[in-house]
Amino acid sequence: MENEIYIIYISIAGNTRSFVQDLIDYSEKEHGKDSHRPLVVAKEISDQSDFMNETAPYFAFVPTYLDGGNGIDNGVKELMTNVLGEYIAYNNNRKQCLGVVGSGNRNFNEQYCLTARRYARDYGFEMIDDYELRGNSVDCKRIYDNMANRISKLVKG
Repeated sequence: MENEIYIIYISIAGNTRSFVQDLIDYSEKEHGKDSHRPLVVAKEISDQSDFMNETAPYFAFVPTYLDGGNGIDNGVKELMTNVLGEYIAYNNNRKQCLGVVGSGNRNFNEQYCLTARRYARDYGFEMIDDYELRGNSVDCKRIYDNMANRISKLVKG
């Protein structure tokens, strides 16, 4: 576990998948320079996924897609990412989650990363970071370092 960062994610338009692949590539470069740097391993959840009991700590990555409501004062109708929330809620999977990383479009103001904030609140873990759309190399480094530091602290106990 110390040499691995496990990510569970959902990707609708491909932005989250692209960012997770960037994280995997970045982790391979970092690990190549220093074998103590953890590798990123990821599993994509979709409507076709079989639910399993997660036995290792993981980070969840979720984009925000809304269809109705503003998410603030007149409700919210989440669109397309519900299966990830259901997967996290399955049996004890939420207990293995070390935090959620959200993505979205900053043009949506208060709705930016709303799904990640809701998951953190509803499932009892922290929203640890965010990035816009497909992210960039600065986001990739920051989020990788954030997760690697959390894994290191967990291992050191």
